[in-house]
Amino acid sequence: MKLRDLLKDAQEKKVALGHFNFATSEVLRGIIEAAAELGLPVLVATSEGERKFIGLRQAVNLVKAFREEFGIPIFLNADHTKSFEGIKAAVDAGYDAVLFDGSALPFEENLKIAKQSVEYARSKNADIVIEGELGYLKGESKIQRERITVQPDDYTKPHQAKQFVDETGVDLLAPSIGNIHGIALGEPNLNIELLADIKTNIGSAGIVLHAGSGIPDKQVQSAIQSGVNVVHINTDLRVAFADGLRHSLAQNQSETTPYKIFEVPVAMTKQVAMEKLEVFSGLKS
Repeated sequence: MKLRDLLKDAQEKKVALGHFNFATSEVLRGIIEAAAELGLPVLVATSEGERKFIGLRQAVNLVKAFREEFGIPIFLNADHTKSFEGIKAAVDAGYDAVLFDGSALPFEENLKIAKQSVEYARSKNADIVIEGELGYLKGESKIQRERITVQPDDYTKPHQAKQFVDETGVDLLAPSIGNIHGIALGEPNLNIELLADIKTNIGSAGIVLHAGSGIPDKQVQSAIQSGVNVVHINTDLRVAFADGLRHSLAQNQSETTPYKIFEVPVAMTKQVAMEKLEVFSGLKS
């Protein structure tokens, strides 16, 4: 099944695909084992920093190998790509989806490069899914040590969302609706009314909820019912893997065999991914 078909199906069923970042094969294995156990499709991704570490072609071929091994739909996304050159590199390497993140740019420049990215990607692969980002998402994929406040100007404007989608032709839009990258101090407060307004304005295009880590399940489920059909998780996995690795090393200080050291962090990564997938797919209410 094609990714675009899965996204359409998710919209119709009011569920969401889980999207999880990885920088190592161990994290990737935990994610895919979780999806396979639940029998669900999954999106996996590398940010610019993550794919610099693991390698573009290496990521593509790892995903291909896992897809063949587990026999479930697994799609690879080039997350938060901030230049047209980066989009080209990911498309040419064989990624199934790409995100041009021009959210820090002036609106017109963001629109221009996103449109250019769509045209290039589709000229190379008609099935590729292209995402754009509009609005300012604060934070980083880590545990935040300071309170972050979302300002009114940070939010995505529904009329700009419509113009952006209409003129670029992106399949997916990542808006700012109160979500913050990383695990923030205090409980995030998603603006579900704004989300619904954005969805009304962009029609059949899908909506991606970035920065899903740390957002309570009930808010995520409300966002899915209001139009979100992909949810991004990164920090929650990073924390699980790091905590598992610290535990493994502390409990087995003389151990030198990597696959034994990684057993616990992979298992903890898998558990978090499973819990998130159950929420996104409606298996857990």
